[in-house]
Amino acid sequence: MNQKKRQQSVYLILIYQFVLLLALYALCRLGFFMINKSLFKHLTSSEIAYTFLGGIKFDIVALLYINSLYIVLQSVPFPFKYHPNYQKFAKWLFIVTNCVGFLANFIDFAYYKFTLKRTTGSVFSQFSHEQNKMKLTADFLLEYWHLLLVFVLFVLAFAKLSQLFKAVNKPKFTWKTYVLQTAALLLIAFLFIGGVRGGWRHSTRPITLSNAGDYVKAPGDMSLVLNTPFSIMKTLGSSKLKPVNYFDEASLNRIYNPIHLPSDTNSFKKLNVVFLIIESLGKEHVGALNKDQLNGKYKGFTPFIDSLVEQSFTSTHTYANGRKSIDALPSVISSIPSINEPFVLSQYSSNNTTSIAKLLGDEGYYTAFFHGAPNGSMGFSAYTNLAGIKHYYGKTEYNNDADFDGIWGIWDDPFMQYMAKTINTFPQPFFSAFFSVSSHHPFKVPPQYQGKFPKGNLPIQEPLGYTDMAIRNFFNAAKKMPWYNNTLFVLCADHATVSYLPDYQTTAGYFSIPILFYFPGGELKGKTDKIIQQIDIMPSVLSFLHYPKPYFAFGFNAFDNKTDNFAVNNNDGTFNLYHGDYLLTNDGQKSTSLFNLKQDRRNTKNLINEQPQIKAQLEEKLKAFVQQYNNRMINNQLTYRKN
Repeated sequence: MNQKKRQQSVYLILIYQFVLLLALYALCRLGFFMINKSLFKHLTSSEIAYTFLGGIKFDIVALLYINSLYIVLQSVPFPFKYHPNYQKFAKWLFIVTNCVGFLANFIDFAYYKFTLKRTTGSVFSQFSHEQNKMKLTADFLLEYWHLLLVFVLFVLAFAKLSQLFKAVNKPKFTWKTYVLQTAALLLIAFLFIGGVRGGWRHSTRPITLSNAGDYVKAPGDMSLVLNTPFSIMKTLGSSKLKPVNYFDEASLNRIYNPIHLPSDTNSFKKLNVVFLIIESLGKEHVGALNKDQLNGKYKGFTPFIDSLVEQSFTSTHTYANGRKSIDALPSVISSIPSINEPFVLSQYSSNNTTSIAKLLGDEGYYTAFFHGAPNGSMGFSAYTNLAGIKHYYGKTEYNNDADFDGIWGIWDDPFMQYMAKTINTFPQPFFSAFFSVSSHHPFKVPPQYQGKFPKGNLPIQEPLGYTDMAIRNFFNAAKKMPWYNNTLFVLCADHATVSYLPDYQTTAGYFSIPILFYFPGGELKGKTDKIIQQIDIMPSVLSFLHYPKPYFAFGFNAFDNKTDNFAVNNNDGTFNLYHGDYLLTNDGQKSTSLFNLKQDRRNTKNLINEQPQIKAQLEEKLKAFVQQYNNRMINNQLTYRKN
């Protein structure tokens, strides 16, 4: 093909390039599906095809936004747009901006399985406090070098294909030329508006993430419809909650009231309290909590935690309130779940809040937080400060880079020994929380421990064995210290992660974590069927201590004999509400599924149309939660106030 034949009208080139981009985004969706195929294996071929068809609408929106400036530059009805330098600038603008979009999609090929949602706009704030961004990036690229290679080849092919044609030489501009090109500009503007809105009807609202629900049966499959640039652009900035009024005040508080009033006259037991929050410790990995797996032959990867289970109080149904580390601290320490976006990144993060650390600190407790990562990582130091934790111990305070894992922080074992010795210097009573780092991607163990722990079927299981050993060594050290028998320990995970066992490849499984209450100085043992979630930890501990004052917490008391409690988590705008034996999912507008977790652990039978009474009961609780959550966030009412 000679150079003359390759010349085309700028408008035909625009059409060609846009069709090319749609084809490449379809390939990105196919790559996303193939890499994460195990998470979508429940879909039939026709259902997969339908998600791909629906995805075109979201691809159009993303591509129109990404290429908005380029489209304007090529559509203006002026002769200067044909200048070679002008076209050269437009060419590189087109290539660079679209490569950024492709990169976002490729990142989620690997990252999706950890969050089960497309990356959103909060990602920029989430990693803004990391001091070793370059190291984390380099490690990620090395881990997924094959994906990087495919991306480079993909970009080279895109750059070549997108420039097969060049704009014709400048035509002679007459009044007819101006009129025709102005008309073309208006037509392009008309098409642009319809494209980004999803139609031209007055009633059509701009497309959002929830619109992906039109192409799937289960909310968890919406990510196959979406693309990452769309998800990021639609969630940039903090979303505003809307006030709701489903119930009058009396009815609302009867159904669900986050104000906790003292219910007994026992004196306040000023026990020490230690929270151990373990990175990515899904319930699946704890053998003692999975005795029914593999015909009773499943051993798990945490032998010490197994032994702790037998000496602790726990439940058969224990859940995280989020899927990210950044969701965990407000849930565990402040009893505030993240709904749709991390609470600490939302516009409501500056609200007045309380926490178990603040309440106990006001009663004379020494308060501390331990995290072996560089100080400021994940914004933890800022959050703990706002939560009333007075003393922070991180990588800076540890002050020995010989034990640095080179990526996330100090290895768990030496840092937990440092924690035990440091706690031994605290005045009693004290509250202390620890957040581990070693059971994190890229899932390594210290060189001297390589080959000492079972590797399992998932990369995370070997480092979980290492962290389990670190916890064992911490308890062995703590047992020799005078504060040990007077301390209530709570062990939980920040969130679950990738699953291998089929029973955990469900909505409930994706949020299942261990939550253990262990008190070596007294009787606190047994397993209940009552649902327990992260936000229940704060009110449960305060109840065990017989805390004597009213306080605010979204969670419930796990030690209460009442069974009207429920758990809630939210991922990508979809609510999951657990009550009794049932799980209800709701997309924010309507309920989409209802499962009996006791009889149907793998969620194969949707009862949404067969159990209207159960559905109505759970919807009532969800509406009450949403009303309390939204209105209290909006009105800054996250603390107890006397009437």
